[in-house]
Amino acid sequence: MYYYKFKVYYDEVDDFVRDVELLANDNFESFHHLLYDCIGLKGNEMSCFSICDPKWNKQKEITLVDMQDDEAVSEQDEPEYEEEDTFSTKSHLPSYVMKDALLKDFITDPHQHIIYEYDFFDPKVFYIELQKVVKSDEDPALFPRCTYKCKEMPVPVKKPELMEDEDFSYEDEDIRDEFSDGYDEDDFSDLNEFDQLV
Repeated sequence: MYYYKFKVYYDEVDDFVRDVELLANDNFESFHHLLYDCIGLKGNEMSCFSICDPKWNKQKEITLVDMQDDEAVSEQDEPEYEEEDTFSTKSHLPSYVMKDALLKDFITDPHQHIIYEYDFFDPKVFYIELQKVVKSDEDPALFPRCTYKCKEMPVPVKKPELMEDEDFSYEDEDIRDEFSDGYDEDDFSDLNEFDQLV
């Protein structure tokens, strides 16, 4: 049997690295779960792999779920886009689903480049490079696996919540006096000009 050894990078954290190994006949859904676990991602957000050329240009897209609804949209109903339309949201990349996509069918380069994108609303982008293909007699049950970890994902900072008026209270009389500055409603009772006009 053969397995692939990949190195995973994350630009947002210096020296962040993961070394992972998967069997050649494993699928990208297994790859997704391995990355999810060894990177320490939180939640269960949408994600996708992009198979890239040596310059990191995307060639194929492999999504967690089928993003195309072929039955709901016929070819004649699809919107038309100009070739120079930079605002087009339509992807022209061939698309596949992780559970149906085997690694061996997408690895075409000895140093295959892959981009893994997690959480489209708060994107985290990981760059993956094939290190080598290894022939092994190890127990297949040992795969997939992470063999090396360096650095962790940053802990998201929680935004402070605004304090509601009812949450604020004076703890003692001294503070109340300091803020009120001796204010007394009776001091202003004679200043109402409308009362004098009546």
